[in-house]
Amino acid sequence: MDETRDHERPPADLTVGLLGPVVGVLGDREIDLGPPLQQAIVAMLAMSSNRVVTVSQLIEGLWGDDPPPSATQSIYTYIAGLRRALEPGRRRRQPPGRVSRASGGYLLQLDPLQVDAHLFAARLDAAAQARKSGDFAGALRAIDEALDLWRGPALSGVPGPFADGERARLDQLQVTAVETRADALLRLGRPEEALGELYELVHRHPLRERPGELLMLALHGCGRQAEALAVFEEARRALSDELGILPGEGLRRAHRVVLSGAGEPAAPDHVKPRQLPGDLLVFVGRTRETVRLRSLLDPWGDEPPHPFVVICGPPGVGKSALAVHVAHMVRERFPDGQLYVNLRGGTPNVPRPSTHEIFSRLLRGLGTPDSAIPEDEDEAAALWRSKLQSGRLLLVLDNAADLAQVKPFISAPRGTAVLVTSRESLTAGDDCAQGRLHALSDVEATAMLAKLVGADRVSADLDQTTHLVRLCDGFPLALRVAGARLIDRPDWSVGALTMRLTDERRRLRELEAGDLAVRSSLAASWNALNGSTRELDGEAAHLLALLGLLHVPDVTVEAAAALSESSPVDVERALERLCDAHLLEAGEPGRYHPHDLVRLFAGDLLPAGERIAPLKRAIGYYAESARAAARTSDPHRVHCLYPPLDVRGRGFDSADEARAWLRREETILLAAAFQAMADPDDDIARAGAGIALALWWYQQAAYRVPGLISLGEQLLATGERLDDRVITMEGHAHIATGLYLKGDWAACIQHHEWHLRLARLLGDRFNEQRAHGNLAGTLMKWDRCSDALEHALAQRVIARDIASGPGERYALLVAGRAYTGLGRFKEAAITLDEGAALADQAGDSLRQVEFTVARGLVLIELGERESALALLSEVLEPARATGMKMTEVNCVVLLARAHRLLGRTREAMRYSIEALVLAEQMGSPYWIREATREREAATGQRSVTA
Repeated sequence: MDETRDHERPPADLTVGLLGPVVGVLGDREIDLGPPLQQAIVAMLAMSSNRVVTVSQLIEGLWGDDPPPSATQSIYTYIAGLRRALEPGRRRRQPPGRVSRASGGYLLQLDPLQVDAHLFAARLDAAAQARKSGDFAGALRAIDEALDLWRGPALSGVPGPFADGERARLDQLQVTAVETRADALLRLGRPEEALGELYELVHRHPLRERPGELLMLALHGCGRQAEALAVFEEARRALSDELGILPGEGLRRAHRVVLSGAGEPAAPDHVKPRQLPGDLLVFVGRTRETVRLRSLLDPWGDEPPHPFVVICGPPGVGKSALAVHVAHMVRERFPDGQLYVNLRGGTPNVPRPSTHEIFSRLLRGLGTPDSAIPEDEDEAAALWRSKLQSGRLLLVLDNAADLAQVKPFISAPRGTAVLVTSRESLTAGDDCAQGRLHALSDVEATAMLAKLVGADRVSADLDQTTHLVRLCDGFPLALRVAGARLIDRPDWSVGALTMRLTDERRRLRELEAGDLAVRSSLAASWNALNGSTRELDGEAAHLLALLGLLHVPDVTVEAAAALSESSPVDVERALERLCDAHLLEAGEPGRYHPHDLVRLFAGDLLPAGERIAPLKRAIGYYAESARAAARTSDPHRVHCLYPPLDVRGRGFDSADEARAWLRREETILLAAAFQAMADPDDDIARAGAGIALALWWYQQAAYRVPGLISLGEQLLATGERLDDRVITMEGHAHIATGLYLKGDWAACIQHHEWHLRLARLLGDRFNEQRAHGNLAGTLMKWDRCSDALEHALAQRVIARDIASGPGERYALLVAGRAYTGLGRFKEAAITLDEGAALADQAGDSLRQVEFTVARGLVLIELGERESALALLSEVLEPARATGMKMTEVNCVVLLARAHRLLGRTREAMRYSIEALVLAEQMGSPYWIREATREREAATGQRSVTA
């Protein structure tokens, strides 16, 4: 997919040099590319010419795993500086043409061959093609052109992990190019021309065998056999002293050529295995992982490869593909061969090979005849180890079940490396360097799908493509199946398959094509746990089946313990075991989540008859915990405790702890509430309603308008289905509150009136007075102050009858506001003072603040503006501390008004702008109007003064 199709391509007048100090040439002049970190960004964009580099990739490339807090802003600054350097003539409002923003990152619009590193690689490719056709003179010309591009050490002076990795890669390519040049000279009969650079290579890389081999052959070609033999002896000594290994096949062959006096190398005396599966044509992304793996297996300089490297990750994430891809990239580092064994640890219904069978395959791969392979496992292991002593091999063990399966094969001499893929974590192994593979990003997954089915088909509807790759969780296996389905159905659009996958009940069935199936891949991992003799594995398998019942973003240890009726200690061990098996992901401490495909798979594991009891426990835990958090965070409100539940939730030691828990768990609680209220079991649905009702005060204070309305609608549907008038009544209250915050007074009043009618029908005096109070508050917003006062006074009568302190305090607050709106300021002041005294007596901090703010408005209306300003200024910080957004913005608006009426225009402007920002964050049309009115009044006043 051409990501630059929507941008005008700038002229091809820019070249970027990375093979030395980073330079840019625009036209015929060199340009300043800025400080070293900005040069690092140039390098990253240039190496990905015409492809998007995300902001997160830029941050990681500059600072690795420890970026500064200002990293994102620094990226923006460097990009701005780079744009100025590359487009000096661009006008201020003209869109950038060279470095453009796309898909969450930036791309440099530049022909790759205008980057010397890309041109270097292209020249090397041309040389390789010439060598294949026997044109060694042409190969030599191409290599000389490539090496002439170098101006010094690559990316000289550029910091950061990306530059370090790329510098090492390019340096290795340069060394390989010099070796290839020397080989071409030898084949052209010009050995004397190769001597100088070969002597330099051997000096710089004494443990790299290819330069020594070529130098021996060059000296032999010049008739200098004694010097050639001295080179071999020096190489043998260095390899023995530093790595404890013998010279590899290449050096030994050259040694035989020199000793025999022949002009061609002798035939090898043993088989060089080349067993790697073919590299995928469709391989995208994984840049960071590839760089790290290459640095371990083909380290810079003369360091030996890391002996034991592991790629782990969940089923279908692409571990095997990455291992094979990297193995092909580093195979030249292992001249004595590459061996590959599929251990079948995650292959369903196929037995795993025994340890002796694996040893036998490896020994046969090295040319050992079957008759020479010992039948005893220990003897076979000894023969394998002795074979390793005389060479440098790469062993790829794919799909390992666990550490025990690979342990016999990971003890290898320096110079040999073992690369393992597994669904399990193998970090307990000696010298293990493990990397965990995660899902592809949206950009990478889209690129993969485009390569599978064609860019035109994918780009026809990018929104549907993005939806599809997210439904596949960014897992390469799922994407390959999706691609296969689209290839098999050329008449389908991407959107057609996306629509089929959107239905969760059929998604796993749709992700099957031939012998590729997401479900069977996941089943292999779960079956391995479920069939294990270890008690912990069985517990983990059962817990995953239980977790499949919950459709929530993540779970805590406490929630999982409620679900499983197990102790938190045992549950945490099982959760961690599932993480080790990569069937769960660990988030922040104590939180775990499955990928959607794993959740859908787990949802089918438990028989239907066993789902109700654990789901009741979990939903009840959420409801009781939400109730406890609501009561602890604001004990002066009356919280709905319907329906009664026979479960225990968690407790809280302070209001701050409870509020923090509600903020953190809100998304989980909402998901649990919606899932439970839609459940066919009546008790589970009622418990789900209990979660929703417990969140009413919290969502109101946090100004969660859509959440209140959508929860209210679900409560109405649930109440109607269960014929539960209490839930129906509370549903009307939820919707009314959301509509109140939204500013839809007419619709809001209709739901309040339903609330009032149902409360009377149920004989619920508390909810009757509550409905009167809410009607009063809404009518005030509609400037119907007389009607509001009537309802407020009705609320107070009932509240006093039933001894509801919160109800009486709210009634006095709204009555005071109504008196103010009617111009009856003396009655307003008396009413507000009475309510404030009750709030003080109860320790109700929210109402204390609200009475003070309301009293401030009375003082403004009475013309006592200095007193109002002092009162409102004093209460502003307490208003912020309540967390009630409406109270805060009300106070800020009144401060703006008081300052304006006192002629303090600058302060009025400041507060009116702050109020407008708050109102826009809340999404409240009413408060946006009020704040805008104050700002316009202050602006007009400033104009008159000026």
